[in-house]
Amino acid sequence: MTDQAEHDATKAVPLRAPAQVMRLARLGSLHQCRLSFMRQLTRRMAREGWQFTRSVFEVTSQGVGHAVYTATGPDRSYSLVAFAHDLPDELRSDRVIAEAWDATFTLFDGVPSPQDIARLARNVPIQEAGRIKESELSLSRANRSVRLWTHVVNRLARGQQPDPDMIAEVGYLMRTTAVYGSGKFGAADRDVIADRPELAAPFQAEMLSVFLTRWFVRDMVEHMARVQGRDRAVPLDPDLANRLGIGNSTGLGMAPFLVNHPMLVNNWVLVRETALARVRALPAATPDEVALFRSLLARSARAVAGWQTGHPHQLAKLASLRADLALLLPRADAADLGTAHPWDRLFLWAEETLSNEGQELLASLMLEPYGPLVDGLGPCMAAVEEAGFRIDGSMTLNDMARLIEDQFPWALGTDWSSREATARAWYVSEEKLEPRLGERHDEDIAAYEQPLAPGRDAAALHKMLAAWPGETPLAAFLLKHPEHRHIARRLQIGAKAPYGEIRDNTIGADMLPIDMLRAKLSFFGATSFDPRSDRWIRITMFAGAPYPPDLTEENADLWVYPGADA
Repeated sequence: MTDQAEHDATKAVPLRAPAQVMRLARLGSLHQCRLSFMRQLTRRMAREGWQFTRSVFEVTSQGVGHAVYTATGPDRSYSLVAFAHDLPDELRSDRVIAEAWDATFTLFDGVPSPQDIARLARNVPIQEAGRIKESELSLSRANRSVRLWTHVVNRLARGQQPDPDMIAEVGYLMRTTAVYGSGKFGAADRDVIADRPELAAPFQAEMLSVFLTRWFVRDMVEHMARVQGRDRAVPLDPDLANRLGIGNSTGLGMAPFLVNHPMLVNNWVLVRETALARVRALPAATPDEVALFRSLLARSARAVAGWQTGHPHQLAKLASLRADLALLLPRADAADLGTAHPWDRLFLWAEETLSNEGQELLASLMLEPYGPLVDGLGPCMAAVEEAGFRIDGSMTLNDMARLIEDQFPWALGTDWSSREATARAWYVSEEKLEPRLGERHDEDIAAYEQPLAPGRDAAALHKMLAAWPGETPLAAFLLKHPEHRHIARRLQIGAKAPYGEIRDNTIGADMLPIDMLRAKLSFFGATSFDPRSDRWIRITMFAGAPYPPDLTEENADLWVYPGADA
């Protein structure tokens, strides 16, 4: 398809409106897709023929030491420097306030010297208490899944393979509790790497760190099995190893990201919506495209059937998704996807029939047969957020009021004097400088509130503007009322980035932070969402992916679907 044909096709099916897409319930139902950051990374590395080496593995029989794993692309190398620790069980915690972990990591820009490793050994294991430099692109840590780790080590040490059912149940041998980048704790700022093609898409350095961490984890479990079993020990079966991902425990610290980065979030969602519109606009589907879609739909159904969770909220969503799949599977088989505009017809049916979960899974699956039409959009998901920082003070107050009416109609209809509408308040923990969510009317936290309630603030600004002459420049108003600068800036950003604003109350009594967490993690490419409350979640990353030395163009993409072989 030519660029002009793509453009014309996109115009034929309009993008879904921000008011439809940017609701928390829908954002909390998003699934990974071929634009997810993990899959962008593995496709690029395979296409460019990256090489992977383990140059150092100095770990004792007690499981203490360090290792270096290097990924080399056409222009640069990046090295994961991993530190293994002998952590007592009583110190193992997934909380962000933990001070010790089973393993700690940094992604080094290049290949580290012995002097670099010595410096990192003094700082990386203590994480926030240490400091890294611009030569480091990320800082992370991980803990073992003790039950599965012990089972796998014991089995391999005896010359046996682990129980596949236990691997399916847990899904990972280690889980990260944080992967920091973009300048945190001294790491390189985003500006340092943004112009590198391999890191241009969002979170590519962090995804590379996790991809290499998975390799280290496999090596570590096999090393500990050899220590225990000596000559009897066997390596982990490649098929079982591929099923294991890296777990991740994510809590409230990530939730405000969707509010704090409107331009970036806009680009993520806009690209996904553009890709969906392009596919819906296609006049026909080839037999091969239909066959791939049906195959991946069936594989997704198998994945959903095995999805493990114990949280009531997720159990209800899973029940809805399984019911949706029960309707979608026969519809996809029976419908003639070879006739005119098949994808648009199928999606319109889904909007009338399926829940948000089913609709968004279908949206992701519809993109899969169309890499040439979709994949080129990936780099557009990045953003230069500083471009939206300057406020246009020449805008009139009438125009500012119209921006509020356009972007926040729901907020203007909300009774902000009610306890339910303002039940929550976001603040920052003094101990760990991490976001927290408190009950405004039960805790003394209002004085510490962060500006994470744009709906309330937009409504307050709209009310105040009514008392001013409409042709007054915004600058004059803000000189008198600087407390409204942050929302005025957001509104001007929103005029250019309509998918950057959540169209729901982020401080209401019925708000579920888990919806924000899942939305962000879905763009990463996470699978197996398992909330442990409405405020933290466990997921799996790179489950099913090839390990770095085995990465090829044939296995670099569809690994996320159970049974995928290409």
